[in-house]
Amino acid sequence: MPKVLSMEEVETLLDSPKLTDHFGYRDKAMLEMMYATGIRVSELIGLTLSDVHLTMGFVRCMGKGSKERIIPIGKTASDAIEQYLEKGRPKLVSKKYKDDSLFLNHHGKGLSRQGFWKILKRLATEAGIEKELTPHTMRHSFATHLLENGADLRAVQEMLGHADISTTQIYTHVTKTRLKDVYTKFHPRA
Repeated sequence: MPKVLSMEEVETLLDSPKLTDHFGYRDKAMLEMMYATGIRVSELIGLTLSDVHLTMGFVRCMGKGSKERIIPIGKTASDAIEQYLEKGRPKLVSKKYKDDSLFLNHHGKGLSRQGFWKILKRLATEAGIEKELTPHTMRHSFATHLLENGADLRAVQEMLGHADISTTQIYTHVTKTRLKDVYTKFHPRA
């Protein structure tokens, strides 16, 4: 079973970056993007400036097997990315390197998987999240929360970039477990 954060834990994590410097704006935008789209960490760090279309509300990413997919992004993620592009990224751009990666490290180069992993671990600790948290946990949480709130399995499959629906169906088991927990907790004769 995939590990999933509760909606409250996701909210706490998304609120953990402090918007006091360019790193805070970057970290907030990365977390919002991951949760809003369910993209893999390799897809996140592979995003370029031309992949994000804020006015149209979508992001284009290259998934496994070099398959391109278009994923909608909501207003909250769009706003975080816009703030990062205005207040964060310009301070991370290097005169030495020309890098059109959306998310940059302190050297002005595209962020690495390891770099993102360290940021996520730090933010989870600051947020007081004790569950084991990996970048893929954000993807699992995205899919599970969509399904728990009534999203169509095929739509979630498309957003995740799964070639086979059976890969996406693992998340229906998570929601069934959640339904059983709710039933047990709230039904008077359970």
